[in-house]
Amino acid sequence: MTRVREGARRWLPDASLCVLFLVLGLIGTEPAAGFQPQASQAPDALAYVLVVAAALSLAVRRRPGLCLALNGAVVTAYLAVGYPYGPILLTVPAAVYGVGVRWPLPRAGVAVAADFVVLLVAGFAKRAREPGGADVLEHRIWHTLAWGAVIAAALAVAAAVRVRRESVGKVRVELARRVASEERLRMAQDLHDSIGHGLAVIAMQAGVALHVLDRDPQGARDAMEAVRATSRESLENLRAELEVLRSPGAAARRPAPGLGDLDRLTDRVRAGGVAVRLDIDPDLSAVPPEVSAAAYRILQESLTNVLRHAGAAAARIRVGCEDGTLLVEVTDTGPVDTAEGGPVGPAGARPGANGGGHGIRGIRAQAEALGGTLHAGPRPSGGFAVEACLPLYGGKDR
Repeated sequence: MTRVREGARRWLPDASLCVLFLVLGLIGTEPAAGFQPQASQAPDALAYVLVVAAALSLAVRRRPGLCLALNGAVVTAYLAVGYPYGPILLTVPAAVYGVGVRWPLPRAGVAVAADFVVLLVAGFAKRAREPGGADVLEHRIWHTLAWGAVIAAALAVAAAVRVRRESVGKVRVELARRVASEERLRMAQDLHDSIGHGLAVIAMQAGVALHVLDRDPQGARDAMEAVRATSRESLENLRAELEVLRSPGAAARRPAPGLGDLDRLTDRVRAGGVAVRLDIDPDLSAVPPEVSAAAYRILQESLTNVLRHAGAAAARIRVGCEDGTLLVEVTDTGPVDTAEGGPVGPAGARPGANGGGHGIRGIRAQAEALGGTLHAGPRPSGGFAVEACLPLYGGKDR
């Protein structure tokens, strides 16, 4: 049944076109003959057979060469017999259009020109058999120009439609490539954020376990339990991202993390030895999912940098809505790292660099994609700060 429906849907436009020209031919041939008493042959049964054949030739317009050849042969026979001009001639521009819309213009132009010449010769033969046929050239010149203009117009319209379709196809291909590229970039950023955060927590917990292993076995055990839980979650995140590559529908089954997962994120950081203070608005229901996901990634990257670079620091998180904007702020009080010859913040950015690390650049790109801003850098009083403003509505991509 599916194949039957698909076949019917495919051939319905062609069948409708054939029926249209068939009705026009059967109804209009006789009245058209009434205005041409000089025709050498009145419409008879053969004339109507040719009218039907000309209409049915359009049924194969998906094979434009065959359609044009069949239509040209039938119309040529109709004119050569001497029948009066009628609706059968309307099928010629339709056949020409089918060739022009499917073939390159040079090839279509040659085929249409050949068809036009054959029809022109048949028209001259028809006129020569009519009364006054001796001055055939004088009477046919304007008819030839008008008929040539109609054929050229049909070919030009078809060529324009073909060019437009090709342009639209190229645009769709480029858009598909862009979407695929953006999706790969998003996945890379997600992997960087989630796996990087997990590894930072694991490294911190492993260091704690080694530090207290001899004097506090229970503390070491707790730290290793945290390592196991964090590594399991990181592996699940990695599997989920890879599953998206294997199955495009997998992403829809696993929602992106958002502000609702903030407690679990801060618990892992606290387990790494960093005191985290939360200042979160109680009602964040108006935050769209994409803004919530971006805010979570910003917080995750910022806390990961605290674990990596700030030492035994305390961090403060502030999230709130103000004037249609979600404000996200992460500050820490940790000492700056001078291992590279100068004071730097936890993201590896020197003072005034406004966050030069790869992670900072990634979350800044996420903020800007939503039409927001993100600033990161050392604080004058010590430590590091990340501040982001994300519009709740009306971002760049909306």
